Amino acid sequence: MWFKNLQLYRFTRPFEHTADSLEKMLQSHLFTPCGNQDMSKFGWVSPLGRHAEVLVHEAQGQLLLCARKEEKMLPASVIKDTLQDKIDEMEAAQGRALKKKEKEALKEEILHTLLPRAFTRSSQTFLWINPTEKYLVVDAGSAKKADDVLSLLRKCTGSLPVVPFALQNPPEITMTEWLNDGAAPGGFVLEDEAELRSALEHGGIIRCKDQDLVTEEIKAHLLADKMVTKLALNWSDTVSFVLADDLSIKRLKFSEELREQNDDVLSEDHTARLDADFALMTGELAKFVPELIKALGGEKAE
Repeated sequence: MWFKNLQLYRFTRPFEHTADSLEKMLQSHLFTPCGNQDMSKFGWVSPLGRHAEVLVHEAQGQLLLCARKEEKMLPASVIKDTLQDKIDEMEAAQGRALKKKEKEALKEEILHTLLPRAFTRSSQTFLWINPTEKYLVVDAGSAKKADDVLSLLRKCTGSLPVVPFALQNPPEITMTEWLNDGAAPGGFVLEDEAELRSALEHGGIIRCKDQDLVTEEIKAHLLADKMVTKLALNWSDTVSFVLADDLSIKRLKFSEELREQNDDVLSEDHTARLDADFALMTGELAKFVPELIKALGGEKAE
């Protein structure tokens, strides 16, 4: 359950739904597995695992949701090859070229035949709502995946007044300043990975990994109009991550010292352990998120 990515969103109005009222709303879009003719299914499952029924888990005022997506794995090349074989067979038998509508009907017939035999792939995405501090976090590696989950939530609640965090200064400018200065503020420490991109349209990209970032070589790239678009950081020795210029956070890791605080909770009791881990994680992230926003120069005034 420990989040690995953070996509950050700010509520433009207070989030007024309780865990109970939200639970009822999510019932309208419960997850169900793909049927024979379904390409994909998307809906809510319990964040506490397959043996639980509750769709909204609450701990110390924080809300945890989980969306599951199941997709049929039907490669386009398989459909194309099967369709072409069928077209060749029918054209040879009839002695004429098939019309466009006939080919489209044939493709639908092939999909109808192949779908029940296709393998499925499933994934789940966690969403954390912090009503007190008026923000929402999706554990997703891309904005597209996060938007899909937000759209699903919006279908259930009718409206969802959230926007990505807007900062006073673009993150790439601030991260470039940090690298130029050789240090970051507020308990943040530069680590050993970065991506630098040219400000020019067709300029180059420099990717550094397992490398000291405070060097004359790096400064030379910055002087040559390169901007920092990704930067590995550590905060307070408890959270390490890679910050991108769109404010997304990837490869989020929590220190062993932090995670070990729940070692006294029996791992056999899955619900109790998840509840403890969620409370511990959100407690730390509730301190981390405002510190990061502050270090980056703060939010843009409304």
